[in-house]
Amino acid sequence: MHTIKKYFYTGTALLSAGILNAQNRFPKPDFESGYQYPDIQYPVPDENLWVITDIILLILMMSIVAWAVIKKRTRKPIVWTSIISVAYFGFFRNGCVCSIGSVQNVALAFADNTYMLPVSVFLFFILPILFALLFGRVFCAGVCPLGALQELVNLKNYRLSRALTTVLGMIPWIYLIFAILYAVTRSSFIICRFDPFVGIFRLGGDLGLIIFGVLLLIAAIFTGRPFCRFICPYGALLSLFSRVSIRKIKITAQPCINCELCHNACPVDAIRPPYENKVKEYRLRGVKRIIGYFVILPLMIIAGAFITRSLSVELSQPHKDVRLYKLVTEHETNPQDVLSVELEAFYGQGGMVEELTQRYEAIQKDFKLYSTVAGALIGLVIGITLINLSVKRTRKEYEIDTANCVACGKCFGYCPQNKITQPSQKG
Repeated sequence: MHTIKKYFYTGTALLSAGILNAQNRFPKPDFESGYQYPDIQYPVPDENLWVITDIILLILMMSIVAWAVIKKRTRKPIVWTSIISVAYFGFFRNGCVCSIGSVQNVALAFADNTYMLPVSVFLFFILPILFALLFGRVFCAGVCPLGALQELVNLKNYRLSRALTTVLGMIPWIYLIFAILYAVTRSSFIICRFDPFVGIFRLGGDLGLIIFGVLLLIAAIFTGRPFCRFICPYGALLSLFSRVSIRKIKITAQPCINCELCHNACPVDAIRPPYENKVKEYRLRGVKRIIGYFVILPLMIIAGAFITRSLSVELSQPHKDVRLYKLVTEHETNPQDVLSVELEAFYGQGGMVEELTQRYEAIQKDFKLYSTVAGALIGLVIGITLINLSVKRTRKEYEIDTANCVACGKCFGYCPQNKITQPSQKG
């Protein structure tokens, strides 16, 4: 608890360093993202107070979850945290905690030194990562309103096959890669644009996305957190840091008796059962398999880079200047009497075709570079996933998969060893 308090005070001190000057936690980028910002329901000068409140509450709630899962091994505080998160960060703040969407702002700031990243946005991005590095995915437990909403509606835990969940688990990484690609090229903030829950929290918006969000919630009734496990790009990033967390979540402090109750209770299938690799193999065969992995993985990386580089022109289509270039060249080739709004604005502002062409060529150059890197990363993700499917590790008892565990705490109440009274607690 002392450690958690220390990080709480440190995080609070960071607020006074620069957040007081922030007028908008997530300012609009200067490109068309398609994202509809909520109407301001309070005076603009008060936004500073709301931002400070948001971040203090973010730190406090993550600290409570960390205390509950690391120190006390109890679920009740997490349930209350989830309710508060859905009510405040979800419906009251319109679903815009946006640690998830902040990935795009941070990526753009790294790629473009003219883009000023607000301190508040950086804190929303980095604080859950720091907590994941210290205590695991406590942000996912009940602080993120998207995960909290799914957690509160979950009633059944129908288990999906490991092969299926592993393959679907690649989607968040691929989504993250493309989100960064479109952010650094100033094309679109696709995470914000295709948020399936923002319409639910705001009680209105794109009908298709609202329907998708409702379907995800229906699926969450029968299987744990489908969005968090198979879509959320920020969750993929947190899983990377949670894998090497300093204080790892443990089901019980007592010896495991392999009763399987925790495994059955886990809604996200993040508890691995005991496994004894009974199929013994000759040492030479194992060496050959490892060599094969090292050969296949670079090939998949190269193949991914080649494919996305060859598709760079198609991938650049969402960029507003690419769309404008296409409209202008078509009009110059075949003039039309009636101009679209984009063409009227271009010609009305004295736009030059030569300047637009230069911008178009620069954009294509950027997309070739970034698409190549994105494709290489996608190849790496697919290659590592396939390798993980074929690797079997011996386990003698039930173990938490720290990368996939969302710190919901459901397993604690099912473990009979947690009901044992310690000798020091008697009397």
